[in-house]
Amino acid sequence: MAGTTDCMQRWVGHVALVTGASTGIGQGIARSLVKHGMKVIGCARNIKAIQDDMQMLSSDSSISGSLHAIKCDLTKEDEILAMFAEIKEKFGGVDVCINNAGLNHARSIGAGSMGILNGETDKWRNMLELNVLAPAVCTREAVKQMEEKGTKDGQIIMIGSLSGHRITQLKEIHFYCVTKYGITAMIEGIRIELREKNSRIRVAAISPGIVETEFRQRMYPDEDPEKANKLYRTMEEPLQVDDIAEAVLYILQTPPHVQVHDIMLRPTAQKT
Repeated sequence: MAGTTDCMQRWVGHVALVTGASTGIGQGIARSLVKHGMKVIGCARNIKAIQDDMQMLSSDSSISGSLHAIKCDLTKEDEILAMFAEIKEKFGGVDVCINNAGLNHARSIGAGSMGILNGETDKWRNMLELNVLAPAVCTREAVKQMEEKGTKDGQIIMIGSLSGHRITQLKEIHFYCVTKYGITAMIEGIRIELREKNSRIRVAAISPGIVETEFRQRMYPDEDPEKANKLYRTMEEPLQVDDIAEAVLYILQTPPHVQVHDIMLRPTAQKT
């Protein structure tokens, strides 16, 4: 069982949903959980990369976990509900839900960098739907399934951001900060509601700083990729996808009586 530690043994064979699993942080988390023996459902609008990972991981006989792809547009509630129905039918429901998918629109047509005072409502709405509403709906449905299964050890994990804890001078991430502050508030609200239910389901967040992924290229789709990636070269070493996957493993390995609330990570060289 490749890489499985004693503390991860209790999750072997359990079901995890990872949203936005086709690339970047979500892809890294999904691969890591499969290598630790979990049944992982990766969802995305384009599942080709997830399917490729399915083949790659299944070809390694030392890996006991498995990866399964479900196509889902997380901005559409009916597709989220259909995804959870499929998970329940095929896998009996989720034990772990990792809300990773997110985006930032940094450019406004004809106005350069998109701040709050010159932003586009449609782009804001898209960000709210994916960054805030989707994790809320996924969490609601995941908790329902955990409760139906009678789980004693469920885990919700939100991939937040340092932008949910502080505001920088870069106006093109100001509305993104609005959505990530929403995640910061959401995890505390969920924690309180779970306690009211005397539930053993836990909720946690991971709030990374600069991680070297395709995220920044997607923020600036009209720019040369080299220009979009120049930020990563301004520091000795940005965070890597595996650093975030290791934080997920840390949360899962803590005993059920331990509530990890929010892990804030930044590259040592990051100033803010």
